[in-house]
Amino acid sequence: MRVQTGRWRVLSGAVLLALSSTATATTAAASDGHDGGLDPRITAIMAKPAYQHAQWGLLETDPATGRVIHEMSPDQFFIPGSVTKLFSVSAPWHVLGPDHRFTTPVHALGARDGSALDGDLALVAQGDLTMGGRTTPDGGVAFTNIDHTYANDVPGATLTPEDPLAGLDLIAHQVRDSGITEVRGDVVVDDRLFTAGPNLDPHPTPLIINDNVIDLLTTATTAGSPAQLSWRPQVAPYQVTSTVRTVPAGGTTDIQVTASPDGTRISLSGTIAEGAQPVLRISTVQDPSAFGRTALIEALARAGVTVTAPPTGPNHPDGLPGDYPDGSRVAAYVSPPYADYAKLILKVSHNLGANLGICLLAVTTGGHDCDDGFPVLRDFLAQAGVEPTQVQLLDGRGGDPVDRVTPRAVNQILAYWLRTPDAERFRTSLPILGVDGSLADSCPGDCPARGKVFAKPGTVAGFDAVNQRIAVGAQTLGGYLETADGCLHTFFVGANGASAPDIEGVIDTITDVAGIAAILQETAH
Repeated sequence: MRVQTGRWRVLSGAVLLALSSTATATTAAASDGHDGGLDPRITAIMAKPAYQHAQWGLLETDPATGRVIHEMSPDQFFIPGSVTKLFSVSAPWHVLGPDHRFTTPVHALGARDGSALDGDLALVAQGDLTMGGRTTPDGGVAFTNIDHTYANDVPGATLTPEDPLAGLDLIAHQVRDSGITEVRGDVVVDDRLFTAGPNLDPHPTPLIINDNVIDLLTTATTAGSPAQLSWRPQVAPYQVTSTVRTVPAGGTTDIQVTASPDGTRISLSGTIAEGAQPVLRISTVQDPSAFGRTALIEALARAGVTVTAPPTGPNHPDGLPGDYPDGSRVAAYVSPPYADYAKLILKVSHNLGANLGICLLAVTTGGHDCDDGFPVLRDFLAQAGVEPTQVQLLDGRGGDPVDRVTPRAVNQILAYWLRTPDAERFRTSLPILGVDGSLADSCPGDCPARGKVFAKPGTVAGFDAVNQRIAVGAQTLGGYLETADGCLHTFFVGANGASAPDIEGVIDTITDVAGIAAILQETAH
């Protein structure tokens, strides 16, 4: 994990957690006035010096009866961090439907001359989050507990084994099977589906390949020798060089990434200790449409289809038709269902996917400006029984300074799902304490709450230059607690305004909030 100076950093709960659910109570600094007050282990956590100037929020309810079990500032706004994703994923799940699949077609524009196309191929991007790059043999969506998109910020990020270019390869073979072996024109990505503003960071694009990043994996060799580098997806004109060297075991592992302004020349420098685990870093693809165009041309070549146009260079969608002629479709990639993408977004706190959801909502209105998705989100919240004035957002990930939610709103969206046929599907899409996703390592040893807390964590932290510390703007968690009799309670717990001396101190705040959730589960009845 890294905290960068000069701006907030949303870590989204994608960090290794280590909690003990048997904390010793030393004080009882807070009481909520329900059921005899909070467990003293919880009040001891809240009274720690790290929270001297912090504001705590907590709301636990039994949605079956409406009973409030615990509450602290339930109607006050809190910086949510990635708890925001409970809202930004719920809306497209409802509006698109959990079984919605994205069909990305390729059209042949022009006349056929035998097996040659006198014209262009157009891939019409549809906002598919993975384009086959995470699709497993059984049709699911692969993820690791610490996603590669966090590799520059969080230690331990790893890659899935799937090929990031799998969807494009499938499309290319379909083009070849349609009888086309030569394209005497260009390959164009139709990326006119939507346009995202600067408030959505990371920036959603209609065509996304490998989350719009290049993966850079450094493996130690022997001390004094250059480290081994592998990278993917390898698409022209991208080039990667490395001067990383292997140092003796126990030495410093520190790898930095720099890139040219257009992102196509990437350099790694630094050191990796002999015997250390491989280190993953990423570099952003600056022009996803041009990248996708080249990647498709290269996939066509692998499938036996030649293209006259140069494989590298800008994408030119300006001359594409408004509507594609009947019978022009020669290939299509069909995605896994949206519910599988929602699971990916929630399990690993996938920021690009959460922001993409806002754009997909806009598209359902016929709009092309991603900000048109926010009124759709508001309408959904009202329909779901969430008071919209208790949710204010300017993105889908929970990283904008505007973003605020109340504990009550979080409980309301969670209660909504329990009234739907997708209740279990949604709940099990959340990280599960001690089991998977960003809560996988949060329940070590003797932990009675393991497998019984389903929740979305959020972390917002930045460098405090005045005090040379880390300001923890938000440490939050919202989800479900499974009670001893198999019922489900909804909950939110979080602190805004904590302070930590260093990264270890930030992890301590994550431990504290996860520990409170574990105690709530143990005592739920």
